[in-house]
Order: sequence, then C-alpha cells, then structure tokens
Amino acid sequence: MGRRSGLSYAEIGEAIGRNKSVVWREVNRNTSSDGVYYASVAHTKAHQARHWPKPLKLVENEVLCGLIAVWMDDGWSPKLISKMLARYCPEDQTMQVSHETIYQALYVQTRGNLRADLAEKLSLKRKKRVSNGADRRKNSPYKDAFKISDRPAEVADRAVPGHWEGDLIIGCDGTAIGTLVERSTRFVILLHLEGDHSANTVAAAMISEMGDLPGHLRRSITWDRGTELADYARIQTALETTLYFCDPHSPWQRGSNENTNRLLRFWFEKGSDLSIHTPEDLRRVAATLNRRPRPTLDLETPANRLNQLLLAA
Repeated sequence: MGRRSGLSYAEIGEAIGRNKSVVWREVNRNTSSDGVYYASVAHTKAHQARHWPKPLKLVENEVLCGLIAVWMDDGWSPKLISKMLARYCPEDQTMQVSHETIYQALYVQTRGNLRADLAEKLSLKRKKRVSNGADRRKNSPYKDAFKISDRPAEVADRAVPGHWEGDLIIGCDGTAIGTLVERSTRFVILLHLEGDHSANTVAAAMISEMGDLPGHLRRSITWDRGTELADYARIQTALETTLYFCDPHSPWQRGSNENTNRLLRFWFEKGSDLSIHTPEDLRRVAATLNRRPRPTLDLETPANRLNQLLLAA
C-alpha cells in the first residue's frame, strides 16, 4: 500500500516500525520483472524459504560433496572452500555452502555424506568439535595465573635484563623443542624435550637449563597458553621467578620469541622430526645463533651482551 501510494522507503519504514534499509532490501528482493512489488508473491516466497526441514545440500548433492573432498584432500579449510565455491559458482546456489555446514557434515552424524576421514584433513585433526565457550575457560590451568597485562613496565621497555619469552617449535609426530629468549640481550636457550612435550617434561627441562642463571637474570618468563606449561607453579617455585601468560591467540605479544623461532627454522625445518637432535646439537645451534651479530643490538652479539651482565653480577 505504501508503494502504491508513492511513499518513500523512510516513510514506509516509520509506519511499520522498521528501518528504511529493511524496506529497501525487501522491495528489491521481491520486485517482479515488470518492476512492481507484489505483496502476495513476496509472502509466498518468504513462506517457502522458511519451510523446515530443508534438504541438506551435503546429503543430496554428490557432485558438491566430491568437490569438497578433493579440496580437503589438498589441505583446504572449510572456510576457504566456501569462499571458492561462491567465486566459481556465483549463479548456482546448489553448489554453494557455508563453512559451518561443512563442519557439521564432518562432525555431526546424518548431516552430510562427506567421507568420514575428511575430519583428519583439518589442521587441528580433532575427533570432535571443541567449544570456545565459558566451560573451556573455566577448566583452563591458567585461570589463576598472571596475565601479560600484570607484567611490570620494565619488561616492556627492555631496560632491565632477566625477562624471558618462551614457546615450542613443533615438528612431525608430536616432536618439539623448547625455546627461551631473553628480551634485552636476545640470548637464546633451547630445551631438549625427550619423548614428549608434556607439562612435566617441559617444566623439568626449563628448571634444568635456567637453574644456573643468577637470580637477576631470571626475573620473569612470558609464555602462551599451551598446555605444555600447565605445571607453571612448579617452575616458579624452583626458579624463584614469575610466569606471565599471553592473551589467547596473541603470538605478537611474544615478539622476540616469535622472531627467534623464525631464525631457528633454518636448522629445525617445519614438518621435520625434531627428536633426532641431541642436547649437544641444541647447544651447538643456540651457541651459533648467540654468536650472530644483531642489528637490534647495534651489531653486537647476544653472547657478548649476556656475558657483560654475568661479569657485572
């Protein structure tokens, strides 16, 4: 009636209690080829679109399932697949699917005909989906730990030595090497993790490697929220230091460690078996990197910088 009366979208929206953009989208979505908006036709289309249960694309469309399987075999993520389907088949709605639909087909029975083994092609290779909700945070081993926002200002400006950043370099078959970087000198310590990188193994290696440092050179350690440091209370007690944990999904908060891990990939390539490296190998690599001049240190080496601190102590 508003359209027939020549009212604007804003006037119609005000009359029915909706924003003018909602009215504009409704009219453009349901205007017929003759340029007229027919309310009865729009109502019928809305009713059909709302009909439930809808047929599942990944149950009926074998071609779509096959294409998704091919791309997942090549390591593509569901989100990338959804975007590429929209690009390749913009006019064919039967060949478009959201990433959430793909995930449901992988993890929920009766939601699709994708191969059962395709869930193993996902980067995290989980058997089931994990909620990111409050229950997961409630069970976190770090709920009582210090956050990175609790660190003193002296850590951020690198003026005071003895503050470290740490993480793991992961290889194939669950092999790993622990890395520690001192923020002011960029001095590197590598942790040999024999057998696994469980919390107990990482804690024992860290205590062993850092135990001989003088107290003023182990003031704090900053780590991410991986479960490998769940035994942080034991580390704090043994080393008489404080551990701080980054915010979730924020590797940039350990910038020195991230940059150092990138350099270490020269010796420890991604996807390689890191268990083949002995403790002596790790000490040799760390020594090599610590003797490398650094532009951030005015071309001085981390080893010289740390040695000056040790002599002063």
